[in-house]
Amino acid sequence: MTVDRLRPRFLGHRFVVRPWLPLALATLSLALPALVARSAWADVDGPTPTDRQVAVAVATMLNKEHLSRHPLNDEISQRWITMFLKNVDPMKLYFTQADINRFMQQQNNLDDQLLRGDVTFAFDVFKTYLVRLEERVKVIDELLKMEHDFTADETLNVDFDKRPWATDDADLRERWRKRIKYDLLVMKAGKTKPAEAREKLTKRYHSFARNMHQISHEDLLEMYLTALTTCYDPHTSYMSASSLENFDIMMRGELEGIGAALQTEDGSTVVSKVIQGGAAEKDGKLKPKDQIIGVGQGENGPIVDVVAMRLNDVVKLIRGPRGTVVRLQVQVGGKGVPKIYNITRQSIELTDSLARSEIVNVGSRPDGQPYKIGVIDLPSFYMDMEAARLGKADFRSTTRDVKKLLDQFRDKGVDAVVLDLRRNGGGALTEAINLTGLFIDTGPVVQVKDADGRVQHYDDMDAGVAWDGPLIVLDSKFSASASEIFSGAIQDYHRGLVVGDHQSHGKGTVQSMLNIGRQLFRAGDNAPNWGALKITMQQFYRPNGDSTQNRGVVSDVELPSITSHLDVGEKDLEYALKFDRVQAAPFKVMTTVEQPLITELNRRSHARCEASPEFKKVESRIVHYREQKDRKTVALNETKFMADRSDLNAEEEDAKQLDDPDGKERPVVEKTPYFNEALAVVVDYIDLLHKGKVAVTKP
Repeated sequence: MTVDRLRPRFLGHRFVVRPWLPLALATLSLALPALVARSAWADVDGPTPTDRQVAVAVATMLNKEHLSRHPLNDEISQRWITMFLKNVDPMKLYFTQADINRFMQQQNNLDDQLLRGDVTFAFDVFKTYLVRLEERVKVIDELLKMEHDFTADETLNVDFDKRPWATDDADLRERWRKRIKYDLLVMKAGKTKPAEAREKLTKRYHSFARNMHQISHEDLLEMYLTALTTCYDPHTSYMSASSLENFDIMMRGELEGIGAALQTEDGSTVVSKVIQGGAAEKDGKLKPKDQIIGVGQGENGPIVDVVAMRLNDVVKLIRGPRGTVVRLQVQVGGKGVPKIYNITRQSIELTDSLARSEIVNVGSRPDGQPYKIGVIDLPSFYMDMEAARLGKADFRSTTRDVKKLLDQFRDKGVDAVVLDLRRNGGGALTEAINLTGLFIDTGPVVQVKDADGRVQHYDDMDAGVAWDGPLIVLDSKFSASASEIFSGAIQDYHRGLVVGDHQSHGKGTVQSMLNIGRQLFRAGDNAPNWGALKITMQQFYRPNGDSTQNRGVVSDVELPSITSHLDVGEKDLEYALKFDRVQAAPFKVMTTVEQPLITELNRRSHARCEASPEFKKVESRIVHYREQKDRKTVALNETKFMADRSDLNAEEEDAKQLDDPDGKERPVVEKTPYFNEALAVVVDYIDLLHKGKVAVTKP
């Protein structure tokens, strides 16, 4: 299958791990979470003429192109207003019921307004929000100065969707009193002294308010239109110009800059990681925990103060063409006299998003030597879409990179390959098809149905395989979309074994990227960057006819994991499309994985897990997590809070197992009990397989 040059198909998905709401509270998810790290200093007095044109274009595309063919009508308008208000004030800590009543007068009008390019409602809501934000900050300052009774038997309501909006300012003050009390308890659980905790929280909330005042019309339009698009399905979204630029960088797998990951900590820009092989690492001065307080351009350019500047703006100042110099004013470790570092920008590979490999020795062969297991960590199905669109022959792709790793494995005598997709949220449809072709001979990989019900299957046409030995796909509930195309096809062909969480995420839809500037002006690369609409236009199905939508891919061998129980699957998202089937495509089933073998592998794995102290702890955590998830309140009594918190530390660690470690490059292999059991399954699998070739080797 070739790349659609006008509409590259994208199956991407990203996750925020939120095992339960109290843990989410601890991350300060106050409001507008998607916009906290974006935009230049700007106001939101009203939409620009470009905003109005973009709005009309999005409305037109939704009406004509979306898979559901749902009309833009009053039903969508009602969903939209509810979604937008929820995104602006998710915990119901700012607006009162009177504010909501005024907003809801427009609940049947937003669709008609959009068709006229009128998006002033978003600006009205947000300006009201900024007023309420300033009112709340004053209350927060008062609450942080007062003494709180941590022996009182109080609770914090965390069922935000179902709790009503605040009746008045007094109700809001009481909600904030409990919120601040919760924040102080979280700080105390982290061994922060009371005075330091109050200082940090004061800085944090003031920084948050300052950031909200820096939201631009572009940011607000993105949030408003994405609140609309997600009323059609969770994966249709509007990307602003800056979001589209960041998306292109992610898919290319490289950018030009210094090679450092940054984050905001209480209003300051802090280095979280120095990327291996980047300019900063080669320079050797910049380190994790360093605080960047100023940025200058060139050898002698003036230093711009970036204290309290939004993270995205700091990033824009630091990025630049390779070969140019950026000057960073840095406080080492966030303390002391600032230093100036001159760093020459270069092209940086984002290795954390690219395929990487490692060979692990485990078990024992009949000759007494350990088995060699080749592990490939694949975080995404990446492809340089711009280079592909321009017809460049050497554009970066997942399939090419994995093919090289498989060739290396074969040269080193690897016994089996483990493809780790546990944190792979998707990517390019073409790459999912081509990668599957490295492991099967020929035949259908995925079937695609459009809005008119037409079904087409896309095949691997290249005879032979790049790897003919045992294959294990490691999945989790975070494995989505393109990952599910791959693992579903491998499972349907009986080509390999799927091991991991009970099921994968369940995203079975295909998005196309419609560049709004190019759609409106037909000017090719000369069109203005007005962002893009990532829109669901098709649904995909496995070769056997099953969709992965909602259901996902069920593992052949399930390993006990708390992530199986997190509410992060497709079925947990609002307005997700339903599961269905199409007719199976003709394909030849292999003999690499048969049901008796799967049954025996499960028997052995279950026996090991039941005897394992580590997995007994996991099972206990799962039981406790499910009990906690059903709670609608959090204890604000210190004794009860600390008892709950100590129990939750383990759950939080489990939920974070797929996150990138701070300040470090993620290793390809992490020897956790979960991964060790997966390797034990691999050894069992090798032992149980018949000897000899299991596929036809590609020349």
